[in-house]
Amino acid sequence: MSVPLRLRLSLFGCVVVALTLLIFGSLLYALLSRGVNTNQDDALRSRAQQAVSSLNSTPDVTPRGALAPADLRSSTDIFVEVFDPSWSLLYATAQLNGAPPPVSSRMQSAAPGARGGYFDTASGFRFYGVPFARGYVVTGQSTLVPQSNLSGVVTFLILSAVPSLVAAFAASWLVAGRALRPLKVAAGAADEIGRTRDFARRLPEPKSRDEVALLSTSFNRMLDELQDAFNSQRRFVADASHELRTPLTTIRGNAGLLAAGPAISDEERRAAAADIAEESGRMARLVDRMLTLARADSGLQLALVPVNLRALVEEVCRQAAAVHAGRTVSSETVDAVVDGDDDALRQLVWVLLDNAFRYSRAAVAVHLTTEDGWARLVVADDGPGIPPAERERVFERFYSADASRTGGHAGLGLSIARWIALQHGGRIVAGDSLSGGAAFLVDLRLLPNS
Repeated sequence: MSVPLRLRLSLFGCVVVALTLLIFGSLLYALLSRGVNTNQDDALRSRAQQAVSSLNSTPDVTPRGALAPADLRSSTDIFVEVFDPSWSLLYATAQLNGAPPPVSSRMQSAAPGARGGYFDTASGFRFYGVPFARGYVVTGQSTLVPQSNLSGVVTFLILSAVPSLVAAFAASWLVAGRALRPLKVAAGAADEIGRTRDFARRLPEPKSRDEVALLSTSFNRMLDELQDAFNSQRRFVADASHELRTPLTTIRGNAGLLAAGPAISDEERRAAAADIAEESGRMARLVDRMLTLARADSGLQLALVPVNLRALVEEVCRQAAAVHAGRTVSSETVDAVVDGDDDALRQLVWVLLDNAFRYSRAAVAVHLTTEDGWARLVVADDGPGIPPAERERVFERFYSADASRTGGHAGLGLSIARWIALQHGGRIVAGDSLSGGAAFLVDLRLLPNS
């Protein structure tokens, strides 16, 4: 089961606060522990110094019992013990189980030579021993005193951490909800756009300039591209259906005439068969070009290798002259090697030559020149030409400039030519030829040392 992002962010904030409190509490505990122990040692030393001062002003110290010795089983006060030079007890202000608390052998051996006194911990007590003129003074206190003080600090830290964690979770929950609200709105809008296919709709632009605003802007930009692609695809399908309807209608009509129609002459039969063959070829070319453009739309990348552009252009011109025997093809070429795809470049030249033969009256001219690291291919005809306002639109799919240049073609070739030129890092533009017709110029970058 997936955990909601808002809950995960709230728990993460709570964990961060908990770790912060744990680190802070640990440091505070360590500092207080050191301070409590130091305070106990200072209190023991101070009490011992007071006792030494009092004993030094007393002429004689004789063994005697305390008037009301404290019971160390319940008392946590500082007690005092006085010993003679041989560590025989002279006086004690407290008792443990009916006897004064004994000092350890470490205290007895270290206290005489210790400057400033000697501290020792034994049997649950903290002792401090210091010598004076007629023996030793030992002060002590239960080790439960600092532990009790520290336990109070721990209790305070734990009790204060609980509301802190609750407050941190609540704050994280509110902040996460506020931060995720634009994402929730964007997700809802995106889901509705996908469900209704309303690609014209856009996400609301946030007033802030944070990551959510950047996401909304990027998503709206993607919707723009998606809407353009969707409209282009819809227009492409509509145009393709329109273009395919004509050859299919012609093929179906002539096929029906040949298969089940009335008796016709051989000349009419041949004409019908020729129409079927011509329209079938036209439809095959249309489908092939549609597939090429579909692959281009899917992100097809050409594999580029060094190509001898001069040899390629001359070969295609020779083949085109054989196909169009009634037209004149003149070509002037120079040596040029480009980084390209051989098949795609051949298709590019064929598209331009087919377009030129379709509209030319008698002649087609092909020129290949080089200048400043670029190869320029120009294919010109002596036909009606293209108006300046239409020279960019002729590269759109299923578009023809005007009736004089419409003919019976689908209008996909120049779109393919532009895609091939762009794939080679070049460009293609339409212009005027010297003979008054149309000219198409293709610029491709030359390879070094070409």
